[in-house]
Amino acid sequence: MTTAPIAVFDLDGTLADTAHDLVATLNVILGQEGVAPLPIEAARDMISAGGRGLLERGFEVARREPTPALIEELYRRFIAHYFDNLCVETRLYPGALDALDRLERDGFRLAICTNKMEAHSVKLLRALGVAERFATICGRDTFPWFKPDARHLTMTIARAGGDPRRAVMVGDSYSDVAAAKAAGIPVICVSFGYPDRPIREHGPDRVIDHFDALFAAVQELLAVEVC
Repeated sequence: MTTAPIAVFDLDGTLADTAHDLVATLNVILGQEGVAPLPIEAARDMISAGGRGLLERGFEVARREPTPALIEELYRRFIAHYFDNLCVETRLYPGALDALDRLERDGFRLAICTNKMEAHSVKLLRALGVAERFATICGRDTFPWFKPDARHLTMTIARAGGDPRRAVMVGDSYSDVAAAKAAGIPVICVSFGYPDRPIREHGPDRVIDHFDALFAAVQELLAVEVC
């Protein structure tokens, strides 16, 4: 019996626009240290680097040099505050829900592979009403490895009961592209996420500007990879 194809999604900047809630938490924590709030425009390209990267950007803009110990303490506060405030303004991107529906109708299994902490990811996806659609939700702390390590992706696929030969990754950043390429899995990137530089420079197999284009891109890539 042939294993169902699987589409593995990143979360922040791919399925959901989480920037406002992440930066709101960042600014609460920076404010506790007397650091001026950071506008979203100055933080977007660091979102894929996670909470520590955002904190470091905030101090960099303020021309302050925090110690590693302080960053770790602030990161703990960041994680705790964000957990309680992760779906205030966060929304699925336009067309994301329809794209998930279309993939499911065509027999695809769905999974999440994100560098967001697993508990945060599960809570957010539940709040957005889509958690039950995914065979597994794997975060930064689910396995000993995380993106761009290919094992984060391949172990997510295994945990979801998928086959890497019938898999596609959907993301928005370098870590998604690098993990997929290292695993030998085709990767589609959205153009509206939070990459550190223009996503086409990282060399994904396809770039889409709206989720309306996702299904056709997935079908094209898997037809090439599997047939």
